[in-house]
Amino acid sequence: MAADGIALRPARPGDVPLVLALIRELADFERLADAVVADEAVLTASLFGPAPAAEVVIAEADGEAAGFALFFHTFSTFVGRRGLYLEDLFVRPAYRGRGIGARLMRHLAALAVERGCGRFEWTVLDWNAPALAFYRRLGAAPQPGWTVQRLEGDALRALAAGTV
Repeated sequence: MAADGIALRPARPGDVPLVLALIRELADFERLADAVVADEAVLTASLFGPAPAAEVVIAEADGEAAGFALFFHTFSTFVGRRGLYLEDLFVRPAYRGRGIGARLMRHLAALAVERGCGRFEWTVLDWNAPALAFYRRLGAAPQPGWTVQRLEGDALRALAAGTV
């Protein structure tokens, strides 16, 4: 543990209930609580099954869970290398202002460099001014001309079935 009482560690299978709790806290903060359908079984399989889809880093402050980052690899055809994609970053309100978010971001940036990634990317809600300011301070830049597109639910099933 660092002198400031903050430590980062990879999540373990026994952390799944904690990870789910942090996901739910993040969803509450983002006003998306109804969107969380993940459960412990799904997270266990997705994070610790035979072909893990993502990884999680837990941030602890003075031995207590303070936040997390959930990430996975992407691939860029233009760069010809994989990238690191941050799906979720969350620091519990009681622990904000201690540099935990920045520590998580530095950790992921170092992982991206270590793993030979050409990019480290994420999305952020456009109304989340504190997050946008935080990312600018880290040197991140928005990608002009790009918007996130998504298929899910009925639209995803319709396209898969060829009914669109």
